[in-house]
Amino acid sequence: MLDTLNAMPAVLAEADVRHALALTARVAAATLVLHLLAALALGAALARPAWPGRGVLDALVTLPLVFPPIATGFALLLLFGRRGPLGGWLEGFGVEIIFSFWGVLIASFIAGLPLVVKPVQAALEAASARLSEAARTLGKNELQIFFRVLLPNVRGALAAGLVLGLGRSLGEVGITLMLGGNVMGRTNTVSLEIYNAVSGGDFQRAAVLSLLLGAFTLLLFWGLRRLGAV
Repeated sequence: MLDTLNAMPAVLAEADVRHALALTARVAAATLVLHLLAALALGAALARPAWPGRGVLDALVTLPLVFPPIATGFALLLLFGRRGPLGGWLEGFGVEIIFSFWGVLIASFIAGLPLVVKPVQAALEAASARLSEAARTLGKNELQIFFRVLLPNVRGALAAGLVLGLGRSLGEVGITLMLGGNVMGRTNTVSLEIYNAVSGGDFQRAAVLSLLLGAFTLLLFWGLRRLGAV
């Protein structure tokens, strides 16, 4: 441990490491915003009783939780690649997903999505029927019911889901390798830098980066304890 701490200044001074830290911070911030929006929209949609397409949407949201990350990444590569249906269309607007920041962001978003949406869905399903009916008797419309009645009652589940989703996204490797490509100085996140260090036999470097990532994960765990989620 002492050797790892002593090596930290030299490792953090490396250009590739500084880029990885900056990229990871940018991706984490953007992922948090996207997860918040997705949790509210998808959680509310899936909490509603049976409607056409609900089962398909539920399966797509849950899939990254049970499907191998490398296989998920390959499926997304086929979708967003230059010859893919979405990738080819986006390229017409000058937007490249593969081997870019956007590819890393999509990987981060997909990896943590089920951990954010499912807790909110469960909380809304538990609270919506009773509270919504009471609010309707008071003359509230559906928008007012969601934001003024339901959302305050599920904010704990929302916060816990966001923390869990962020933790999962920070450790993502498989999907990111497929979409981001692990390009040094461009798409290498902290997790990929750890992977690169271990692959190259630089265990000191891997230990320093693992310590940093582990410390942040413990901070997330402390946040969950404060929320009473664990």
